[in-house]
Amino acid sequence: FDSLVFDGSSLVIGPDGKLIASGRSFEEDLVIFDSSTLTGEEHEQIEGDEASAYAALVLGTRDYVRKCGFKTVLIGLSGGIDSALTAAIAVDAVGADNVMGVGMPSPYSSQGSIDDARKLAENLKIRFELLPIQDIFEAYRKALAGVFAGTKEDVTEENLQSRTRGTLLMALSNKFGSIVLSTGNKSELGVGYCTLYGDMVGGLAVISDVSKTLVYRLSRYVNREREIIPEATIEKPPSAELRPNQRDSDSLPAYDILDPILEDYVEDSHTAEQIAADHNFDIEVVRRVIR
Repeated sequence: FDSLVFDGSSLVIGPDGKLIASGRSFEEDLVIFDSSTLTGEEHEQIEGDEASAYAALVLGTRDYVRKCGFKTVLIGLSGGIDSALTAAIAVDAVGADNVMGVGMPSPYSSQGSIDDARKLAENLKIRFELLPIQDIFEAYRKALAGVFAGTKEDVTEENLQSRTRGTLLMALSNKFGSIVLSTGNKSELGVGYCTLYGDMVGGLAVISDVSKTLVYRLSRYVNREREIIPEATIEKPPSAELRPNQRDSDSLPAYDILDPILEDYVEDSHTAEQIAADHNFDIEVVRRVIR
């Protein structure tokens, strides 16, 4: 049951249906209630979808890490928005001193992404290590050159980069006893836009129930008082950066189309025809997402 987060906010309701007492949101709390006078304490509640979702993610991460006996966490920082949000949640969950970000640029990583990852780490005041993977990636390609002779580069070489990063993160985990937090969101996991033994490695998938559109909203929430997640990270087009000039939109519909399809199909069991009609989407796009 490690996917369940209890939201607190326990209530006492009077015979007339009115609120008498309430506990704090997403915290253990002690609430005093007098059954004779029907009076009690009303403690602070977290209001708003983004604030509530963020509090749930922080609590879930903190509890899982601590109750599994870990003190420190590792996160691969790509310079993208998913890893940035995961890192922000981790800092609020276990403290900046207990979080390490690891940048692992490949030949296709932009300098901007490397700079964004470093800037995020500075803003969060977490340790940041840069472990380039180009030499390891080339060694893999050299080892496979014979058996791959006559074939074109494809998703195989993309996945090799992701799996190299996963191996390095797990090596750090083994050496230092830290739990790896994976950074995949619900949208990409729902359609398989992720790599087994690569970006899926880790002990807890922090935002795996957070759609990409909500990732953006939560990132804005994180930045509500000051810039923590670099603005460039939020504004740039999403990309795995595993081949030249790659964009998520090369393989996936726009997230404001993908997310409603996934929600309607996975959570509400609507048919492709229902989804297309309700949102005025192309039926073939809906069917492709469902497949």
